[in-house]
Amino acid sequence: MDLGISGKTALVCASSKGLGLGCAEALAEAGVNLVMNARGSEALEASAQAIRDTFGVTVTAIAADITSEEGRAKVLDAAGSVDILVNNAGGPPPGLWSDWDRDDFIKALDANMLTPIALMKALLPGMMERGWGRVVNITSQSVKAPIPQLGLSNSARAGLTGYVAGTARQVAERGVNINNLLPGIHATDRASSLDKAVADREGITVDEAHANRSATIPARRYGTRQEFGATCAFMCSQHAGFMVGQNILLDGGSTNATL
Repeated sequence: MDLGISGKTALVCASSKGLGLGCAEALAEAGVNLVMNARGSEALEASAQAIRDTFGVTVTAIAADITSEEGRAKVLDAAGSVDILVNNAGGPPPGLWSDWDRDDFIKALDANMLTPIALMKALLPGMMERGWGRVVNITSQSVKAPIPQLGLSNSARAGLTGYVAGTARQVAERGVNINNLLPGIHATDRASSLDKAVADREGITVDEAHANRSATIPARRYGTRQEFGATCAFMCSQHAGFMVGQNILLDGGSTNATL
């Protein structure tokens, strides 16, 4: 399917690996030029070069902490005019409700709520002026069904979801669509680290921890970055122009809900 976005420019955050990389790859396959961002320059440049070599699009790699004002300024200055924004950042650490203090919540809000809001505020005016734009915020299945040990993530991502719900409906008439993509468990470094933590805690192998968690997913497997990226690319396409303010689950059926 021709997504109708060849030649447009996308800023994809946290895209040196994992789900962000999957989104960058799928957009590049659709002919989109990229501004890729991550903290680590070595992994970022390696991923950027692989995309250049594979898809022949222009890729600008900016190593910076997107959750800081300085980092955002550096990325936005290099990005210039952006048609597509994919907001993404690693989630805060798990724990118990009694573990967290105000500083922990501020860090979570900065990374997973206030940073994507700041990037939208910076880039939405240009999209509206040009009469076309797409924003996909990578959040979490926990927005639909909270995960008890991820209270920091639940809180910050729910706040972003509320912001998007109102904002998306204010900019849609200008051809700008904002939606959220909610991953479940995918085969990423974060999933591997969580599996290792479970294995260490329960005295089992990492493979056993992986198998046990896979068994809780109706699809009986983890998702892949490629299928996640393909979903993101469709949400950024010309065909998604009537999708406004939606929360799209991609979790293999893990979230047990009717709606």
